[in-house]
Amino acid sequence: MKTFQYILKRILIALFVIFIIATFTFWLSRAIPGGPFSGGDKPLPPTVLANLERKYNLDKPTFEQYLLYMKDLCKLDFGLSMYNDSYTVNDYIQTRFPISCTLGVFALMLAVLLGIPMGIVSALRQNHWQDNIIKVLTTLFISMPSFVVASALMYYLGYKWGLLPIAKWGTWQQAVMPVLALSVGPLATITKYMKSSMLEVLNSDYVRTARAKGAGHFRVIYIHTLRNALLPILTIIGPMFAGIICGSFVVESIFAIPGLGKSFTEAIFNRDYTMIMGLTIFYSTLLIIVVLLIDIIYTFVDPRISLTKAKGES
Repeated sequence: MKTFQYILKRILIALFVIFIIATFTFWLSRAIPGGPFSGGDKPLPPTVLANLERKYNLDKPTFEQYLLYMKDLCKLDFGLSMYNDSYTVNDYIQTRFPISCTLGVFALMLAVLLGIPMGIVSALRQNHWQDNIIKVLTTLFISMPSFVVASALMYYLGYKWGLLPIAKWGTWQQAVMPVLALSVGPLATITKYMKSSMLEVLNSDYVRTARAKGAGHFRVIYIHTLRNALLPILTIIGPMFAGIICGSFVVESIFAIPGLGKSFTEAIFNRDYTMIMGLTIFYSTLLIIVVLLIDIIYTFVDPRISLTKAKGES
């Protein structure tokens, strides 16, 4: 019952946060000079411009536009795209989000599968050559933006050596380079977190006690240390997954992947109010849901943690 109350409370807080984000994004988009139909080399005829503004309620006072938008939002209707009125924002999300999600899942899986072992090795072999190599790699990976990694992969793997297709989406070969480009930053972050967590647990009292009682090295590492060291990693994986999906704009544009990130980039460039609003709210909701799920999963991984009695709970 207490768990249900906690989840209900978090859902209500999440709805309030989404309301604030929607309100802020709406007014910020309207505060920027210009509009979705004011760009282009050739201005639209006044009659055409008036018809378009009437179609999207842009001829109404701003506050009335806000109320109409929030009314549609309550029905989960993000409206028509102002750049391409053949599709609604909901259509874009339904058709393109699975592509971005697939890309993000594989990128995160690669980062986790490589980052956790690298962090463990770095902690167990601290200040040895293995640790030094891993520190150099993680520093390099964190310092390199994803678009630099993507460009390098395209040049060497695609153009110079001809090992993989340079762009597009549809086959596993076309997914290799964008997955690698997206996973580099998270891989370095997970490695650093895992190393720090392992070192902290290895120096804890209960690990020293286990060693004093004669526990073998394997048991100390994999029974007493690894499970507790993984808890901080679980905490960052949820927001990291949402961050990978939200941060795939540049990579999707570089590799011409028809994902939701590419749609977001195009919407900003075209001043597509409804698309910007809809995708911002969608991504925000996704992040909030993932964080809530991680909080709940956390209690099953470590029963010592209580959802209802967490210190400093907000």
